[in-house]
Amino acid sequence: MAFACPFCNRVLSNHSAYSQHVKRCSENYASSSSEEIFIQNESDIIMSEQEDNSKDNRNNEIIYISDDESRSSPRSNRINDIIQIEIDERPQNIDSLTFEEHASIQYEELASREREFETEESKFESDETESESDKTEFKPDKTDNESDESEESESAEEKTETIPKFPNNTYSDLMTLIIQHKAGNAIIRFFNKHSNLPTSPLPKNIEQGRKLMDRMKLINLLNKEKSNNNRNYNEQYTANWWAKTEKTIPLGSHLLSIILYSDASTTDTLGKNTLHPIFITLGNIITWRRNKPDVKQLLAYLPIIKAKDDTQKKSEEHKNIVRRTFHKSLKFLLSPLYNEDNGIELELNNRILWCIPRISMIISDWPEACTFSLTYKSTQSNHPCHFCLVSKENLSNINLNSNQIEPRSHKNMKLHYKNNTEKNVSIEKVRNFFWNVPDINIYATTVPDRMHHLDLGLFHYQLSFTKALILEQCGKSFIDKMNNRIKLIPHYQDLKSFSNSFLHLTLLTASEYRSLMKIMIFIVDNLYQDSKRPNFIKNNKITEIYLKWNKMYLLSRKENYEESDITRLQESINKWAKLFIELFEEYSSSKLQFPKLHSWVFHICSSIREFGAINGYTTETYESLHKDYVKKPYKLTNKKEIEKQIMKIIRRKAIITESSSKEIPKTPIALKYSKKLYEFCIQNAEIYIQTRMNDPDLEKEMKLGFEKFLKCLDAYLDFYNQKLSEHEEIDIKFRIYSGVTLKYGAKMRANNKFHKRSIFSNIAVEMNPDEIFEYTSDNGVCFAQVKIKINIL
Repeated sequence: MAFACPFCNRVLSNHSAYSQHVKRCSENYASSSSEEIFIQNESDIIMSEQEDNSKDNRNNEIIYISDDESRSSPRSNRINDIIQIEIDERPQNIDSLTFEEHASIQYEELASREREFETEESKFESDETESESDKTEFKPDKTDNESDESEESESAEEKTETIPKFPNNTYSDLMTLIIQHKAGNAIIRFFNKHSNLPTSPLPKNIEQGRKLMDRMKLINLLNKEKSNNNRNYNEQYTANWWAKTEKTIPLGSHLLSIILYSDASTTDTLGKNTLHPIFITLGNIITWRRNKPDVKQLLAYLPIIKAKDDTQKKSEEHKNIVRRTFHKSLKFLLSPLYNEDNGIELELNNRILWCIPRISMIISDWPEACTFSLTYKSTQSNHPCHFCLVSKENLSNINLNSNQIEPRSHKNMKLHYKNNTEKNVSIEKVRNFFWNVPDINIYATTVPDRMHHLDLGLFHYQLSFTKALILEQCGKSFIDKMNNRIKLIPHYQDLKSFSNSFLHLTLLTASEYRSLMKIMIFIVDNLYQDSKRPNFIKNNKITEIYLKWNKMYLLSRKENYEESDITRLQESINKWAKLFIELFEEYSSSKLQFPKLHSWVFHICSSIREFGAINGYTTETYESLHKDYVKKPYKLTNKKEIEKQIMKIIRRKAIITESSSKEIPKTPIALKYSKKLYEFCIQNAEIYIQTRMNDPDLEKEMKLGFEKFLKCLDAYLDFYNQKLSEHEEIDIKFRIYSGVTLKYGAKMRANNKFHKRSIFSNIAVEMNPDEIFEYTSDNGVCFAQVKIKINIL
């Protein structure tokens, strides 16, 4: 509650300081003025702007009267105002009270008669006022210095007191309405009347809300204390790896995040030849831009060691040669980034940046990830997961705790390698190049790929097991029923049509699997009647598994994660996995001991915290690179020395792309006008044009051009006159030329006589997409003829 002094407009928050201040002000004013002012009462003034104040019953009026209004000072002018204050209680013998007793009477605003219940703020203020009134007792008068110190401390306390945030979300929404739409007190009364809440979350009136906002510091709202509870994970720089690695690089340098993608690909449909490209991109580039093909660069084609026959290909010696060659190739390619202790200098936007390169992620499918980490590729090995040392038997156990899962690290893997116990942890007898690379854990850097884990992996298994379950429980007729349902789904944008049914297809793409995710819940819903047979899987369980899958999959595609979102994702993964194992374990020959299942359940959320949102490290946008860098160039070769020819083809393509990288504007920019035909100013434009149009030698094309020009000029002047001030004039000149040479050498002519004949160029205009249907066009291109060329000065 605030108390305003009637003499100097000083606002105080404490009764004791207020009464002493009013006393001192009244004595100073009485001694400095010859006029006699009668003060009926000094009281705390609570300013409010309630819309229904005029309707309230007033208990008392306090009137400040001056003897001589014509000679009053500015201070007494303020006192002359008539101020109405509601008083809860007032003693009948108020005139007999001393000044101190009079000033200690506490006043409060009466609540609106339309209000149905008290607000939270009013209750708080009422309780605070009562407690203060119980404690308030007047002490002996203080000296002036003590009084000044008291006032200063009260004023400082009032200024420094801030509120960190709104009391509740409803309060915040109300103030948003007030600021943006100028809502009034009526909305508060309406809310209180119809909300049926025991306690109102809103202020008593609009002014009270504004005062609360005045006490809120914007910096407190913008600079919220960061904690794991409100942290966001989206781009790579928001995640843990970036924060930890930045601490290891020199002060003043910039972290350059390097992302690698590698995958072998066949060059033809027969699969006789294979190439192994490796691509590079930067984690510093935001995700949506990094997912464009032009942001990824071919780094090299890794060598492929061929065997004489199948016997040699399966030998352990040949496999170790392949593994060592792979890692030595990586060492040859990537070591220059780390040999320079001082990093590298990059030019960006005319600035030279000192950058320290670090490998952050390696994007690949599961076999390729095992090649990078040198773990066993077989799912039947003792520890098939390249993230941790989980046993094969526990791959389908989703109830493991953190103590039962030991993560792989460079330290523990090198120890087994040195002690010749690598078989105990399922790693190859080859030294891993990445053990000596700084700021990287190769076993966590090979992140789970959503496309291979879900689209081509677990969802494929789910479809196969669903088919097997329905076939066993209901028979082949219900498989045909599912196929018929798929055929009946009409064509829709971005939805794959399966006219021949999907269950008969042997191979589906990731895009086709994603289309099936959208419709499978409708294909299996109410597919068959439930039975009371033992171990019979009810139809609603099949529907539920696809519902849980879709919820999990949608959460995995979020672009931004808070800790609460990661928790929701983990919970949805656990719910789906639990039902997946319950329904389909008996239909799997390995009892669902899939490394991808374990990896998705236990390692995907840690990857989000370490490297950001999943959209930043999925192979969905990398698979198309095989067409541009492997399959298409291969077709242009003579099938001899394939790698050399492909490299030359790609190099030539890069040169062409670089030379044509500057985008040609849709509207060519004119460089040079040819012969000037006419010149006139805007004031006599109509008269001048009409005179020229009466010329019998003027061709009909140019006459039509003049007519069109006059119509455009009238429309322009109507628009321009609306923006002219009263005394502003238009000063425009027009020059008409016979031709113009455009920026790229093309020439347009509109000449009545060019080498003794008229010439008017034909042009093609690329239309605005919104105007295509307003004109006759050919695939969005409208053809026209140049009638006249005008330069406006």
